[in-house]
Amino acid sequence: MSEELKETNVTEEAEEKKEGSKGFFNDKKIEILVAVFLGITAILTAWASWIGSLHGGNQATNYTKSNNLSAEGNSEYNAGMQLYLSDQMAWNTMMEYNFDLELAQTKGDDVEVAFIEEKLDTFIEQNCSEIMANAFSKMTDDMNSPFEVEGMLDEYFVTANSLLEESQALLEEGQRDNSSGDSFNLVNVIYSIVLFMLGIIGVFKRIPNRFVVLCIAVVCLVLATVYMITLPMPTGFSFSNFF
Repeated sequence: MSEELKETNVTEEAEEKKEGSKGFFNDKKIEILVAVFLGITAILTAWASWIGSLHGGNQATNYTKSNNLSAEGNSEYNAGMQLYLSDQMAWNTMMEYNFDLELAQTKGDDVEVAFIEEKLDTFIEQNCSEIMANAFSKMTDDMNSPFEVEGMLDEYFVTANSLLEESQALLEEGQRDNSSGDSFNLVNVIYSIVLFMLGIIGVFKRIPNRFVVLCIAVVCLVLATVYMITLPMPTGFSFSNFF
């Protein structure tokens, strides 16, 4: 019985080898295809890892620049607010001088009028900002203060708003880099699955099983590659920068 069983096993192994050497997809061709796709997947995995790391570097850089600009913008905003409050106080003082000037004019005291006018001009020159001085020239008869001039208040915060807008733009760019980096990490995960599937093909003895696993691995490889192509490259990326 044992000799007959051995002969049967030998016969089955011989038949399997004959089947494996026949057909379009035989053992040798599948091994070649597996080797080719292993090489392609390894190269694409290295590429995805590199581009993902560049996105991560850009993300960190943009976040740092955004934080610095945000801090600088807030500082400029505080400076603008202080300048605005200073002009408010100056305007209140000027209104007191104007009241005294009108009172002197009513009395007909020309000496007092000249003194107050000189005092008022000196105060304006020393205490009013350029923004407020420009607003004086744009005032109309129906306005009670320079702060009613259209767009004057925005002038105090031009620099601050510019810095904060730039900070927000860099923050959004960093968020896009973060999202792109996560997407490249997903591609790497899929490539790892492809490498695993290509690596276990040799476990299967029958060619149809090997072929099915190979097809699934190739489909995953193609889908991951197509998805990777649609992802944006890092900002300012160029091969010439590395040479």
